[in-house]
Amino acid sequence: MQNYEDSLKSLKQAINSYEKIEKIALTECLDRILATDIIALKDYPEIPTSAMDGYAIKFKDQNENLKIIGEIPAGIFPSFNLKDKECVKTFTGSLMSEGSDTLIPIEKVEVKEDTLIIKEKVSEGFAVRKIGESYKKSEILLKKGTKINYSEIALLAELGYFHISVFIKPIIGVLSSGSEIKDLGESLDNPAQIRSSNHVAIANMAKKLNCDVRIFPLLKDDKEKTNSTLKQALNSCDILITTGGVSMGDFDFLKQAIKEYQIIIDKVNVKPGKHIKIAKFEDKFIFALPGFPYSAMVMFNLYVRELLNAWLLQEKDYAFKAFLNTDYKKKSPHLEFVACNVEFKDGKIYANLKGKKEGSSAIINNLNNKAALMIANDDIKQNDLVDILLMP
Repeated sequence: MQNYEDSLKSLKQAINSYEKIEKIALTECLDRILATDIIALKDYPEIPTSAMDGYAIKFKDQNENLKIIGEIPAGIFPSFNLKDKECVKTFTGSLMSEGSDTLIPIEKVEVKEDTLIIKEKVSEGFAVRKIGESYKKSEILLKKGTKINYSEIALLAELGYFHISVFIKPIIGVLSSGSEIKDLGESLDNPAQIRSSNHVAIANMAKKLNCDVRIFPLLKDDKEKTNSTLKQALNSCDILITTGGVSMGDFDFLKQAIKEYQIIIDKVNVKPGKHIKIAKFEDKFIFALPGFPYSAMVMFNLYVRELLNAWLLQEKDYAFKAFLNTDYKKKSPHLEFVACNVEFKDGKIYANLKGKKEGSSAIINNLNNKAALMIANDDIKQNDLVDILLMP
């Protein structure tokens, strides 16, 4: 049995690079992951540009009345070459006329026919966007691995991109096992049966992390069927996540079936989820998670998410520290991942255990209401700093 840190090292050493890429329309790339650096091909702006409505002038002419020789609407290339004591009416986004170096806003001037009277002076270069102010030629504007949001889409549109190279969403297969579980919509025949929640929980966690999902039919406790189903499922996904069948029971056949593959992790000294198993087949991964829904979701966050971060070049931005607002007494000899809430108050991040129940790993509602996980390696005193992992 490995400790948590060593298990993460084992997983990271087994991770191959993910190079599945596709080109999609810019209009379809929201929340997708950029598969290449985006580099500026030119300075922007290429020519000094007005940041306000006003008049393009020479800075040194502000003590004089100026002759208005024309105007430059946005989108029109300027044809004027300003001489001394001349100015051009200019609009927000318009290119500055040659010979001008400063923009005097409309509210600081008075106009009489074709004469401009400056009522209030401005500094040299006022309201003029300089060449390369937004970005310079050859500058990396977006790095490979960037999650594309609306602001990135706006930048890519400005750069003239119509299609974007993104990582193909990894395909995650979800296979829940156990003769006691029933699918959604099926009736329970006796109190020993339960409805499966793992497959829908894991599937939706995967979707939130930019994956496509395939949910396989529920698998009964059958040794031969387990072996064949595992092989078939691996053919149609990049990551196969199973739930149930990995502990010490007589009918836990998944733990036997997984032994046919390259075992990376076989049990970890954590609570919940110590019976987790992770294996690899060629460039595919199998995560055999516990059957308790709470344990399965916690293990997904600890291990499957780690793989997805590596594949899609994502930062672990869901890990941070917080002050615990109560004492916590450790319940086991294992490293514990305790469901908690987090809040931002008076400039600090606090964790609390309000509404979180203690007991079996089966307490699924501990992860309701945007829960997080507190890492407990020992007893914790009130106001101690603790490590926190947000759930997806």
